[in-house]
Amino acid sequence: MRFKRTFGEVLFDRFNYVLLALVSAAMLLPFVNVLASSLSSGVELSRGGLVLWPRGWTLEAYHYIFKQGDLIQALSITVFITVVGTALNLVITFTLAYALSKSQLPFRNPILMLVFFTTLFSGGMIPTFILIKSLGLLDSLWSLIIPGAASAFNVIIVKSFMQNIPDSLEESATIDGCTEYGTFFRIVLPVSMPIIATMILFYAVGHWNEFFHAILYINNPDKWPMQVFLRQVLLVLSSSELNASMIDQNDMMQLAEPIKMAMVIVATLPIVLVYPFLQKYFVKGVMIGSIKG
Repeated sequence: MRFKRTFGEVLFDRFNYVLLALVSAAMLLPFVNVLASSLSSGVELSRGGLVLWPRGWTLEAYHYIFKQGDLIQALSITVFITVVGTALNLVITFTLAYALSKSQLPFRNPILMLVFFTTLFSGGMIPTFILIKSLGLLDSLWSLIIPGAASAFNVIIVKSFMQNIPDSLEESATIDGCTEYGTFFRIVLPVSMPIIATMILFYAVGHWNEFFHAILYINNPDKWPMQVFLRQVLLVLSSSELNASMIDQNDMMQLAEPIKMAMVIVATLPIVLVYPFLQKYFVKGVMIGSIKG
């Protein structure tokens, strides 16, 4: 039986729709502005004002970025760091969190305290640099992967998630003959897809945006990830604006702003394209489909 909605309920829904549309527009407009500016000519862009559609449509900014010979190499390095680093993060985070979610684990509380302690205190930048150097990881891509192999904060989140999985699921698997490993891979991980997707996004975004540690540990330009490479392009561009030794100064200054906007798009677009494939898991219930009858 359907109940007739009151005028107040309808009005409330309409208000929510309008409010959410305004909030969505406020978040979308900056990205649209950056994209349109990156596709605009420098002359048209220099007139100022909000740009929501390309003015003097051109791909000069992207041509300038992609003609830099090392961009593809920097992009491949970033993809390697993101894929390998995220995979290592997931393995360590979920195996550690699963073990810590078991109350019968020996020395569980001291280990939890050690994990939690690292969220409050760290060794600091200089001791960490000395450690990386002593391990022979300077100028190695592994210096951007191994030191952050697991986030203590994420381990605690995943542990709390796994503690909410009904014991009946694991008990049923044990009765059916599953080992501890079988229970983990066949029961725990399949019902943990929402938190797995969340961790993939968190870790992948962190590796994709890797910048500070790359500046500290990587001195060889051939091993720079994309963010550091784009920073170098921006520095060269700024230098060209000042002296214009190779390009006409007016042309360079007019092209500078579209190039900056194009670099923002190049750096963020891959993550923006991946997010919709993970977003659907954020709204799923933890135990949907895991217990029936």
